[in-house]
Amino acid sequence: MAETTNRYATLIEWVFFRNYIEGASQVPWERKELEEGAKELGIELPKNLGDVIYSVRYRTSLPDTVIAKAPEGKHWIIRGAGKARYEFVASAVARVLPRVDLIVTKVPDATPEIIRSSALGDEQALLALVRYNRLIDIFLGVAAYSLQNHLRTTAPGIGQVEVDEVYVAVDRYGTQYVLPVQAKGGKDELGVTQAEQDIAVCAAKFPELVPFSEITPQDRAIYSRMSQR
Repeated sequence: MAETTNRYATLIEWVFFRNYIEGASQVPWERKELEEGAKELGIELPKNLGDVIYSVRYRTSLPDTVIAKAPEGKHWIIRGAGKARYEFVASAVARVLPRVDLIVTKVPDATPEIIRSSALGDEQALLALVRYNRLIDIFLGVAAYSLQNHLRTTAPGIGQVEVDEVYVAVDRYGTQYVLPVQAKGGKDELGVTQAEQDIAVCAAKFPELVPFSEITPQDRAIYSRMSQR
């Protein structure tokens, strides 16, 4: 695994510095450059080029040489910029991490015993636990329903995106929402680019529904009053 990680890091480092201009906060590049880098560096090309990008987005850190070029107080993230096109972008936040300062809310486990005993511990098992315990409903205060798993599609200006699960929901005033859900297992972490992509997909594919992730409690009050007219 360490050898694979080092190989991915070497390829990403090569691509970054091939396109980087000193002081830049955005560094565009194309997927095919991974192949060019592997050829020039004499590295065995991974069978799945997408795994190289996934790894540095959600699983491992960027090479130190790349991190050092980020503007002060910023972190590099990799955003989709169209079909097989990407950008390193300097962002204030790179990963969405659990907050340890929040109060724990205890929820009775309603997962069927046969599901608990058979769950494999991967992302799909985690999504099943969320679904059976209706955690979306409890924490967002809506009636939520799973619409589709593994929605693989494209988002305008981003390229191919896969959303782990899409929920639709309705509140007590009749306002209807769309909610993207992502699950990460093992050492994987949720990146801000994942959230951005999911929101973009929902806005493009379900324009008649309100993106729950983009509104504030004040906005909800406005939508609720509008739905009662």
